[in-house]
Amino acid sequence: MLIRQPNDIPPSEITPPEVYRERRRFMQGMGALAAGTVLGAAPDADAGIRLAGVRASPYKLDDERTPYKDVTTYNNFYEFGTGKSDPAKHAGSLKTRPWTVAVEGEVRNPRMYDIDTLLKLAPLEERVYRMRCVEGWSMVIPWAGFPLQEIIRRAEPTGNAKYIEFVTLNDPRQMPGQRSRVLDWPYVEGLRLDEAMHPLTLLAVGLYGEVLPNQNGAPIRLVVPWKYGFKSAKSIVRIRFVEKQPLTAWMAAAPREYGFYSNVNPQVDHPRWSQAKERRIGEFFKRDTLMFNGYGEQVARLYRGMDLQKFF
Repeated sequence: MLIRQPNDIPPSEITPPEVYRERRRFMQGMGALAAGTVLGAAPDADAGIRLAGVRASPYKLDDERTPYKDVTTYNNFYEFGTGKSDPAKHAGSLKTRPWTVAVEGEVRNPRMYDIDTLLKLAPLEERVYRMRCVEGWSMVIPWAGFPLQEIIRRAEPTGNAKYIEFVTLNDPRQMPGQRSRVLDWPYVEGLRLDEAMHPLTLLAVGLYGEVLPNQNGAPIRLVVPWKYGFKSAKSIVRIRFVEKQPLTAWMAAAPREYGFYSNVNPQVDHPRWSQAKERRIGEFFKRDTLMFNGYGEQVARLYRGMDLQKFF
């Protein structure tokens, strides 16, 4: 359940102090960060680069947050390998400056954004979201970012725009996992336009009050908390407005297993395992999976009248 917090609580006051330790390894590849005015100084020598000016948000949870170390060392990012620890081991090769994001397709105002311009596009908020992986594990993460609708509004989609396609970086020199054929690169994801416009849909540039680590999708990634984690594309370089539903990376690889919508739905099992239960990282016992990952009150209306067994 989403709960409101006072707007005057700075993120630094609600970040557990233990997350500031053991972070030097996440600084690799970030030394050239041209931060502009949105970055603050690191509070100590072992901490990552802090994001300044991140305001509190009404999108808060009373769930216990997953420790920073787990969030940054146990995740899927196949561009750096298929193992859960591979991204943290190999993502130091990713260079996040210079970086541009193209906004194109069925829009009146196409534009190429420099990442530092994007960082100043809208006020950054800390939003604590549940995140659920299709494999059955979940986390609670405090993201820093701004709603995707800020870019959509500026782009002014035409009447032909029904979907948004997200394309991520394709550079095997920086992303060694792309030398494998586990997926057809680049990684492509997509949302229906109304899903993309929903206030919960976030473009994240940080977590736990710090600049987004490479292994978590730096410098900018999508976060769609009511969908399985693979929908939240990482290291985005292109946002394209299109008329037809995009063919996403996992749909192309295994269409029986991964549908376009990929809403968290305990009633629709993966062909190889149940989705009725999940294990929160750091907990021993499994818990019931919530419909729409617990965000049904906010998003169920988007799918009114749809057969969610067919449109999985």
